[in-house]
Amino acid sequence: MKPWAAAACALLLAGCASAPAPQRADTLFSDHLFKASSQRISADDVFALDAEMKRYLGGEIAAVVRSKGSQRGLFDALHDRERLELEYDTTLTRNASEAFAARAGNCLSLVIMTAAFAKEMGIPVHYQNVFADETWSRSGNFYLSIGHVNLTLGRRSTAVDRNETDLTIDFLPPRDIRSMHAWLIGENTIVAMYMNNRAVESLTTGNTNDAYWWARESVIQDPRFLSAYNTLGVVYQAHGNLWEAQQALEYVLQREPANTTAMSNLASVLYSRGQIAAAQELTRKLERAEPDPPFAYYKRGLAAMQAGDYKLAKDMFAKEVDRAAYYHEFQFWLALAYFGLGEMDQARTHMAIAVENSPTRKDHDLYAAKLERLRAYTPVIRR
Repeated sequence: MKPWAAAACALLLAGCASAPAPQRADTLFSDHLFKASSQRISADDVFALDAEMKRYLGGEIAAVVRSKGSQRGLFDALHDRERLELEYDTTLTRNASEAFAARAGNCLSLVIMTAAFAKEMGIPVHYQNVFADETWSRSGNFYLSIGHVNLTLGRRSTAVDRNETDLTIDFLPPRDIRSMHAWLIGENTIVAMYMNNRAVESLTTGNTNDAYWWARESVIQDPRFLSAYNTLGVVYQAHGNLWEAQQALEYVLQREPANTTAMSNLASVLYSRGQIAAAQELTRKLERAEPDPPFAYYKRGLAAMQAGDYKLAKDMFAKEVDRAAYYHEFQFWLALAYFGLGEMDQARTHMAIAVENSPTRKDHDLYAAKLERLRAYTPVIRR
């Protein structure tokens, strides 16, 4: 089995600090350790409209706005599949123009794209951090904490229609957002989240150099957004700069002592630096705070599958599904465990859930092919 690193990277919203604004965050930067970024990194690009977006705004959106008003017109112009066929895709966090060109994006990308149009139309925009049970994913050797954001379109000060009210736009299916709590966040935090996502995505593809510059810019955009410091620490660790990694992660824990993500990362760094006693003490604290960390049952399930113990594998994957019902990999492996047990109906059911919740086209096609094989499978009966 492939070994996994203990480090966890924050994707989207692993934590927004409510503590006083951090001071002198720039002391954590070590630019001299890295080459110049291979790509442009600028906050000016996040909400910028390109020529194609401006044409769509003046054509399709303007036509709907005339009949339905600004808020509803914008909403319908972006959600009507006959006009704009948007696809939910977590492969890459895109800025506004990239999301529009691809007609795809994760929740943050689609929020940014929508906000870009709204801002151009003079519609007030309010961003919300949506609180939900913590969800995790993984990419290669990294575990990723997944958060969620949405936005509300406010009433324009120049609106003629007095019935125009705030309209919240969310890019998750209704089943996933009901009963969730949310709080307002600033646009600078949205930009910091975007930069942080790009840092994580660069890191998971092995580009630690660009990852550093994205994480650095995330810290600059919102010094209160502690996820960026956590990512910065992981970038330093991946780059072999362990002292710098320790400084960044300790910075997080000074402000959020119960942040288990930073705690796990710091324990890994301390072990690598030979500070065994400190690492063990932190690991014990982490185990008390989080006795069954993300993917713990999943890893046990994979080991059981390798050993041919499909019953134990099924039990382990089911435990992960119990705390992350719509994570595609858990459903996929649970389906395979049921297949190993010969329980075909359950195998097909869970594979179908994996298909439905696949975050990318590549995952969707893989799971769909597996599902077709399961549907066509006829067990051999031996006499």
